[in-house]
Amino acid sequence: MSEHQNDAAAARMEAFNRLHETIRRLRAPGGCPWDREQTPETLRETLIEEAYETVEAITEGDTNHVCEELGDVFLNAVMLSYMYEQLDSFTVTDVLETVSDKLIRRHPHVFGETDGYAGPGSGNETDTPEKVLNQWDEIKQKVEGRKGSSALDGVSMGLPSLERAKKLQKRASKCGFDWEHSDDVWPKVDEELAELREAAAGGNPERIEEELGDVLFSLVNIARHLKVDPGVALTRTNAKFVKRFTHVESSMKEAGLPMDKDHLADMDRFWNELRDSGRTER
Repeated sequence: MSEHQNDAAAARMEAFNRLHETIRRLRAPGGCPWDREQTPETLRETLIEEAYETVEAITEGDTNHVCEELGDVFLNAVMLSYMYEQLDSFTVTDVLETVSDKLIRRHPHVFGETDGYAGPGSGNETDTPEKVLNQWDEIKQKVEGRKGSSALDGVSMGLPSLERAKKLQKRASKCGFDWEHSDDVWPKVDEELAELREAAAGGNPERIEEELGDVLFSLVNIARHLKVDPGVALTRTNAKFVKRFTHVESSMKEAGLPMDKDHLADMDRFWNELRDSGRTER
């Protein structure tokens, strides 16, 4: 290891130790009342929120913002780990060692043979990302004993609905239960849309909800076949909507017009103004 690499490693260790010590002081007697009051349960939503804010920053391409949001993710991960350390469940060190062990165990093509699963040269070639993912799943099942009664076992119920739908579909696809081409999925979308229209006309709330879910599930299938993450795509659209709506608000204010249904034509005009300018820029 070069001197530069040694310096970088020392800096990483110092930075992590500083974060750990900061969290320890916040949680200690005489620390911050808010931080001392938190539990793993109270930080669940915060962890999810920070992860989504990181995704948003990555989508925006703002590296300074990405750096800040990743820091918040680290904060939550280390804070949660330290909370369990305080409960004598496991330590922060256990968390780090566990994830390192798992990464090494599931990458025999990089680190060598895993107990009960050989690396390259044993018929487990991993020359493509797809083969690496298949090997990852095999190690989870054969070495770690995580195989359930269904191929869908292990897809967390705690995932956001779009993400869970995508993962369920991917698991089913690995078993051959999938359309061969993306063009084959479009008729299913049309079919589900027709059923939703029929349900909407009937006015039964439960059936409308069910059919709407089917439409969304079919759209996730389209996204998967087009290799687009539906959650990221929706996040981008949400950001676009906010940008355009705030433009409408400011334009209406400058024009001295109220935001109400009587002035919908004006709002549409300002909306289209920004939309069309964006198309021109592209």
